[in-house]
Order: sequence, then C-alpha cells, then structure tokens
Amino acid sequence: MEDQVNRLVSKTWGKTTLASLVASKLNDIHNERAPGCAHTPVAAFVPLDGYHLSRAQLSAMPDPSTAHARRGAAYTFDASAFLQLVKTLREPLAPETKVHYAPSFDHAMKDPVHGDIPIHPTTRVVIFEGNYLSLNKGDWKEAAAIMNELWFVEVDFAMARRRLVARHLKAGIAKDGSEAGRRADHNDLVNGREIVDDRLEVQEVVTSTEDVTWRAEAQMWE
Repeated sequence: MEDQVNRLVSKTWGKTTLASLVASKLNDIHNERAPGCAHTPVAAFVPLDGYHLSRAQLSAMPDPSTAHARRGAAYTFDASAFLQLVKTLREPLAPETKVHYAPSFDHAMKDPVHGDIPIHPTTRVVIFEGNYLSLNKGDWKEAAAIMNELWFVEVDFAMARRRLVARHLKAGIAKDGSEAGRRADHNDLVNGREIVDDRLEVQEVVTSTEDVTWRAEAQMWE
C-alpha cells in the first residue's frame, strides 16, 4: 500500500488532490489493519481556503477595491487564526480532549464556513494544504516551524497559468478567457512568485505534471 502512495505522489498534478488522497488512503490503511476501529479517522485533511478573510473583512480594509482584486494574496488570509489552530493541535492529548474544528470555504457563497472540518482526538496525522504553508514570513513561518514536514508541489508557471484560466472560467470568477488571464497574471502568478521566492526549506518536492495515468490509479482507491 505504501508503494501505491509513492506512485500516486509522483503522478498527481494538484496539491489539493494530493493532500486529500493521501489523507484518505491513510484512513483506508488504518481501517484495513484495525477493522474494529472503523470510522475513527487517524488522518485529517485541512485546506487553507477556510482561512480566507471574508468579503466583509476585505471590504473593511483601507483599500477594499485592491483587497478584493488581490484576494488570494497572503495578506488576505487570517494567518494568526491558522497559527492558533496549529498550536492547539500540538497540545498533548488528554482524556478530556475534544474535537477541534477548522473552517472550510463555500465556493458558492465565496466565503469561509467556520467550524466545518472536524479534527478528532483519534487523529494522528493532520495534512494541511495551501499556498502559504512554507512561506518564510510572519505567522506562516511560525506555523511551519512546529509542523513535522513540509511538502512543496512544484509546477511550471506556464502550466499553472493554463490551469488558473480554466479554473477561473469554470468557477465563474471570470466571464471570459481574457479576464481570467488578467486575473492569473496580476494576482495568482504574482502570489506564486512570492511563494517560490520566499519558500522555507522543505522535506519533499513533488513535481506537478499533466500525467493522466494517475487518474485510473486514483479511481482504484475509491
């Protein structure tokens, strides 16, 4: 099973897909080896999207127009709240330890949903996923310092741009390819340059490619 995980890591093309599948497979392995403990997850997947500042918070900023246009930049996330969750999860487990909850993101409403992702006391591996987890700045750096490992999904900027344009069109963020391209060039790829240039040292680098063969293998896990 571990070999399957390694093969999938080398073939996957997106950090969200990679993180969610690794967490899912860890839980599958646990359930296979300890059938009496089924439905007690040992791995949790927590995307950083839930730490987006809300649209109301962006509107309250000194330059709300720029804040909304630059949504997705590091300063438009609640880094301090994320750091607090990481610190909380590092506290020793005790009989009275309760379920912790992380926020998710509602793409239809375009805002975070607080307390939506449970992290159970049985959880032993928490996989965070997001753009700024290895950023060498402020609260991001402090949070990274208390994690066990940092993995970085590396992608060619031209390929990233193609994916971003398609994603913005599919999500309805842009009305046409031209608008989607401008958003990618003036926001997403600007953020990407900061992420690459100010990256902390990481334990693993996964190269993201357009390898369609991983899809069939991923379906075997479902």
